[in-house]
Amino acid sequence: MVDHLANTEINSQRIAAVENCFGASGQPLAVPGRVLLGEGILTKECRKKPKPRIFFLFNDILVYGSIVINKRKYNSQHIIPLEDVTLETLPDTLQMKNRWMIKTSKKSFVVSAASLTERKEWISHLEECIRHLLTKTGRQPSTEHAAPWIPDKATDICMRCTQTKFSTLTRRHHCRKCGFVVCADCSRQRFLMPRLSPKPLRVCNLCYRQLLAEKKKEAEADCRQQEPICSAIPGYEPSSGDDSDKSDDDRADQWPADTEFYTSEVSWSSFHS
Repeated sequence: MVDHLANTEINSQRIAAVENCFGASGQPLAVPGRVLLGEGILTKECRKKPKPRIFFLFNDILVYGSIVINKRKYNSQHIIPLEDVTLETLPDTLQMKNRWMIKTSKKSFVVSAASLTERKEWISHLEECIRHLLTKTGRQPSTEHAAPWIPDKATDICMRCTQTKFSTLTRRHHCRKCGFVVCADCSRQRFLMPRLSPKPLRVCNLCYRQLLAEKKKEAEADCRQQEPICSAIPGYEPSSGDDSDKSDDDRADQWPADTEFYTSEVSWSSFHS
């Protein structure tokens, strides 16, 4: 179907219509060989609450945005290269059914369809496009994915210290590494994660220590590789790389960083029971 529609007038008209709906705030979508395969409204699980979003599936990208006037005006355009996408089906919750996760290296989020059939169709078409692209480029499927953010309403207390209770005055924050909902005291650190952003991002205390440890290991490995060169330089003494965070006393053992909430059968309301 892709080969049949590529470079046809009807495909060009359909892509132009999508561009027109996003207006000047959106990026141009028409490129040689790109085909619009389908569109639909899915519910995206956002930080505050689930919201409807318009999704457009092309043979190489997935585009979504906020609905201002359906089929006439959209904004907040997001473009995701399909080569970077991995899909994961999720169990239903009391609030949301027919769910699955769209995982990428920069952002991962959960969406739900109106019916089980619609979910199957979306996943089937997405996986087919992804397989075709990976075969064409020779790339391997992506293995590094950003953590999805746990919705604010999933917990009333900090998921790290389990002591701070959120309120109008006590804000919720999200760790960019694990996606947990945490208090300010448990997320005062920032860490540079180039895969996610060119600027240092907020992380919880536990993830900060883990990231520091990983960085130290990488530095030590690089130093070992360079030891023959370093030993030939008079007066050279490598840095100890000591970056401990002993002052932090958060009870990290209560919420292990590798807990996979989205893939478990436990509902969010049961986290603290």
